[in-house]
Amino acid sequence: MKRSSILLCDDHELFRAGLAGLVNAQADLEVVGQASDGLEAFALARALHPELIVMDIKMPICDGLESTRLICAEIPGARILMLTVHDEDDKLFEAIKAGASGYLLKNTNAAEFLRSVRHVLAGDAALPPRLAARLVDEFARISRTSPGAAPETDSSDLSPRERQVLNLVAAGASDKEIAAQLSLSVYTVKSHVRSILSKLHAVNRRHAARLAAQGGLVANG
Repeated sequence: MKRSSILLCDDHELFRAGLAGLVNAQADLEVVGQASDGLEAFALARALHPELIVMDIKMPICDGLESTRLICAEIPGARILMLTVHDEDDKLFEAIKAGASGYLLKNTNAAEFLRSVRHVLAGDAALPPRLAARLVDEFARISRTSPGAAPETDSSDLSPRERQVLNLVAAGASDKEIAAQLSLSVYTVKSHVRSILSKLHAVNRRHAARLAAQGGLVANG
């Protein structure tokens, strides 16, 4: 079995070592690099191109949010799972805007951590239900204060291909079905979906479809 490559980024060596031991004990996962600050994480991401980056938010020199922005600008479609001690709303929203695919508290148990890792590797978003609900509530609040407009959704950011993928996502098509219809690989479709979620600041595919419908980005019927 091919093991998915993971880069761990945290300034606490003992915590990082514990995560590495947990990840490396899995038959389908493997730690290929470790970083202690955001700039080192950026450099290793460029050199190793891991399939997933687990990123602490608060680190010296360059924090996790800025490192995420740098990595996503350099490596479109990068999968990043953020870790934090506190469930601060502003950090959650900034992480999603920066391009993160998931957001977890550090007191998460091992099973939930591994489940979230695999969700993100599969191309899905990973958010604890309580945080996901707060994120959706915030977008709803923004939408209510700006009637008729999709919250912070800039349709000009979407490429023509991403619009095609978004229309099929909104129609309920799976990644495999989208790949067959557009003559793309499933990996390419997953990359487009991650990019769409990031650009629309959406929690998941259903949320992206709803935002797209609100903003007139997809065909009706």
